Amino acid sequence: MKKLAFTCGDPAGVGPEIVARWLAEHPDEAARVAVIGPVRWLAKLGGAAEKIAVGLEDFEAQPGSPTGEGSLVAWAALERAAEGCRSGEYAGAVTGPVSKERLSRIGWTFPGQTEFFAERWGGEPTMAFCGGRLRVALLTWHIPLREVPEHLTRENFARTIRAAEELARAELGSEAPVRIGVCGLNPHAGEGGIIGDEEREVIDPLLDALRAVHPGLSRTQPGDTVFARQLRGEYDAVVALYHDQGLAPVKTLEFDEAVNVTLGLPWVRTSPDHGTAFDIAGQGRASGKSFGNAVALAHRLVGNKGSG
Repeated sequence: MKKLAFTCGDPAGVGPEIVARWLAEHPDEAARVAVIGPVRWLAKLGGAAEKIAVGLEDFEAQPGSPTGEGSLVAWAALERAAEGCRSGEYAGAVTGPVSKERLSRIGWTFPGQTEFFAERWGGEPTMAFCGGRLRVALLTWHIPLREVPEHLTRENFARTIRAAEELARAELGSEAPVRIGVCGLNPHAGEGGIIGDEEREVIDPLLDALRAVHPGLSRTQPGDTVFARQLRGEYDAVVALYHDQGLAPVKTLEFDEAVNVTLGLPWVRTSPDHGTAFDIAGQGRASGKSFGNAVALAHRLVGNKGSG
């Protein structure tokens, strides 16, 4: 089996320490990964993992003190991981957290890592999240709310529903029809047209047509109750129509455990669902649960791609 590439994230954030902790806690699995980051940090890592240096040889990050040089290292690590997948070295990438704001200062033009890998690899990306209790795929993510109605298209729903199925199958290991709940756009899913008619006029007709391919697909459900119904076992996954509709419940319930996964691309990409946390970097306080879950999910998705 091909290796997974681990990127360090911003070297002044918590990425390097959670990667190092995973390697120390999983010595038997270290040979299955390649770690990409600054040379002086790599020199401190033990174990059997392959080590690939990026950035200047004399660069050394100070935890909690991000710099332009550190942003260049984070970007170079992502480029190396993306290229390694394209060339056949790696089956996928598990990426450490980066600061998009700091990357933008050095010329980064992507809203996030999802869009970066979509551009480098091609494909139709979908941002999704899981942590063990919830599985959520987003129809839209890094766009203003006022633009969401323009994206309520058959193509976008079909793409997101396929992603929700892929995620649920990787998690559940079942070939049974995946039960997918779909959030409405308006409060109470429009209340039959009383509080907006997007559900009645646009979304539900699309879902009715797609149900021939996805028999476990719901009609639009109120966004304030559908996640509780997923927790009770009624749905295997939920499609949310915009970023905060899906992320508010995920981060409330599973902040330290949830995984960000980019689906619909030729190779697997997962990451911990948290940021750089510069304020606690280097203090040993960062939880490694989300990163560990990201690695485990990446292996499951790679296995599914190989058997599909």
